[in-house]
Parts: sequence; C-alpha cells; structure tokens
Amino acid sequence: MYDILLIDNSKDVFSMVESSIKSIANLTWCSAVEDAMLQVEKKSFDLILVDASLPEGNGLQFCASLQSKFYRVPIFILSFSNELAQKVLSFSAGADDYITKPFEPLELRARVSARLNKRELIINSVEMLRWKEIVINSVRQEVTVYSDGIEMNAELTSLEFKLLLFFAHHLEEALTRDEILDGVWGVTTYVNHRTVDTHVSKLRKKLLLAAGVIKSVHGRGYKFSPTNI
Repeated sequence: MYDILLIDNSKDVFSMVESSIKSIANLTWCSAVEDAMLQVEKKSFDLILVDASLPEGNGLQFCASLQSKFYRVPIFILSFSNELAQKVLSFSAGADDYITKPFEPLELRARVSARLNKRELIINSVEMLRWKEIVINSVRQEVTVYSDGIEMNAELTSLEFKLLLFFAHHLEEALTRDEILDGVWGVTTYVNHRTVDTHVSKLRKKLLLAAGVIKSVHGRGYKFSPTNI
C-alpha cells in the first residue's frame, strides 16, 4: 500500500478522498500547514494532496517548499477555482496535477494511481547516470559537474532536476518544446514555450562548466549531448 498525505481543512473532502483511494493507499489527514510540515519531516509519503487555499497558510507556498526538499514526491493541488491563472500559479509552484473541487472519486483515484505508477517506474530506473562532464544521481537528486579536473556540485531546484533528468533519459534526441512541456510539466498544465526557454536557461547557468551538455537545436528545441566516458 502507498502512503498519501492530504492537507485540507474540510472533513467532507477528507471523507471523499479516503473513500476514493482506500483500495490503493493509506491516507494521513492534516487540516493545517503546521501539522503537515511535522508529518513530512517524520514520515515518507508517496504522494501529497494539498488545498490551494488553506486557512493557516498558502497551499501554493507549501507546495513550492515541498518541491524544493522532496523532488520525488508528486504533489496534487485541490482547488475550487477553475480559473486559468490559478492553474498556472499552481504548476509554477511545482504541482504535478491540479484537481478542481468537487471532483469525481473515480477520476481522483485514476489520476493518483497513474502518477504513483509513473513514480515507481522512475524510482526503479537507473540510479546513476554518468558522462564525462556530468554525473546525475537520480535517487539522491544530486548533480556533479566536471571540467579540467575541477569537480563541483550543481544546486538545482526540484523542477530543474526534473528537467535535467528528462533530458538525460532522451540522450541525443532533438526534443521540441511541446515534448519537453508534456514530459516535465505534464499534458494537463497551462504553461507555454517561453517557460521551457526560461527554465533551460536557468538550468544551464546552474550546470556551470557543464552547461554545454544542453544544446539548442535550431527550429526544434533542445537536446542533451554530453561526452561518453
């Protein structure tokens, strides 16, 4: 059984989520951000559901803080708002999915199950990816870059690491911006091509001496092209 954390101050939402996912996961419920922070510090969760408008703290800020610490934990935003602006803010904060309340229990279970299965495949993939200029530890979320005998750690955000890992799993492939959007942000997100360019630029800067492993492909997008050891 998986372990899922729900952060929402509504008992009705808790009951609905619990009945929806009880066949695939154990559910821990917190009604406030403070309690949720204590939970994530002492227990490992496979997925987190968080209300966008918590009374004692901003759900999106909480989402962003979680993403910076726990890259491998998918985060779903729950919200009564169906406005595009709110969805954009949620995905910019690092959310993996956005579910509008009230939701259909079967749909919630299907989306949660799909994300958990995808996460498990990633975890079970190769832990260490090595090239001459860069080494990626996909389990520890660590990146080391090399140049002329110099070794440095690249400090990446959760989203930047996710972007780098996506490139690494598509070695030497010329990826379009749409392919990158779908692979990193997901098909249900509401971000545009400029978002890809902005994050690739930030990622390159943080890769320091290994920035050249991500190359621009004229008329298409980008490709990951490191040197084999």
